[in-house]
Amino acid sequence: MKDLTVKLAGLTLRNPTMLASGILGISSSLLSRVYEAGAGCVVTKSIGLDKRIGYSNPCILEVTGGYLNAMGLPNPGINQFLEELEELKGKNVPTIVSIFGEDEDKFAAIAHVVEEKGAMGIELNISCPHAEVINIGQSPEITTRVIKTVRNAVSLPIFVKLTPNVTDIVEIACAAEAAGADGLTAINTVRAMAIDIHSRTPILGNRYGGLSGPAIKPIAIRCIYDIYEHVKIPLIGVGGITSWQDAIEFMLAGATAIQVGTGIRYHGLTIFKEICDGISNYLTEEQFSNLSEIIGSAHRS
Repeated sequence: MKDLTVKLAGLTLRNPTMLASGILGISSSLLSRVYEAGAGCVVTKSIGLDKRIGYSNPCILEVTGGYLNAMGLPNPGINQFLEELEELKGKNVPTIVSIFGEDEDKFAAIAHVVEEKGAMGIELNISCPHAEVINIGQSPEITTRVIKTVRNAVSLPIFVKLTPNVTDIVEIACAAEAAGADGLTAINTVRAMAIDIHSRTPILGNRYGGLSGPAIKPIAIRCIYDIYEHVKIPLIGVGGITSWQDAIEFMLAGATAIQVGTGIRYHGLTIFKEICDGISNYLTEEQFSNLSEIIGSAHRS
């Protein structure tokens, strides 16, 4: 089997697969299972400064090509989460903590705490399509302000999760890089909704939600491809990855690593090993000596 170790903004991952944020919560036992199943690292559910209940049900709906969800960023708050983070550190599970806040100071405060407690990196959620943080990720100015403030607060690698719900995602990506981001994650879910034809009302409790799953993969591929041509920091591709072929496609577009979310619903936790095995076989069959040779190679064809 090929060596699939990747270097990502100063971090070394045993392979390029990551658990996407928001999929399996914050339980240290469950996140440990993901790592044991073969993921290169785990990304936690987004954590805020204070406890947040989230939106009322229904908050998730299966649709053609994936899922709609409007959870509302429920989480126990940073202080309650720290015990889970310390347990993950004790189990040597490489963990990137996803964080969100209403302003740059709250982002920085959370980042500082999780750095002290052993996170290997942080992912800034400035892009949830059904929460107020979307306003951050849609503005290059506010994005810049948040990243600069967090950059001054921590030395951890900072990954910024971008939204496709903008006119020009490259503009936001370039602003994030200039502000000090160490890497970019693309994309978050696509703002969407569904209506019940009998009650004639929106189905989700929040009306609007985020679409994830195979339906958004072509959008995510396009975003990674476009961003890769304009930034030098590494990219993490996410959106509709359910197979090793999908992972390869993201890498050809320019992603150094990939995150899996909805794909777990279809394949279970074995998906991480299946993707890694598929990538290894692909490299052998296509006569590549290492993984780095295929990253961004669609731009050179």
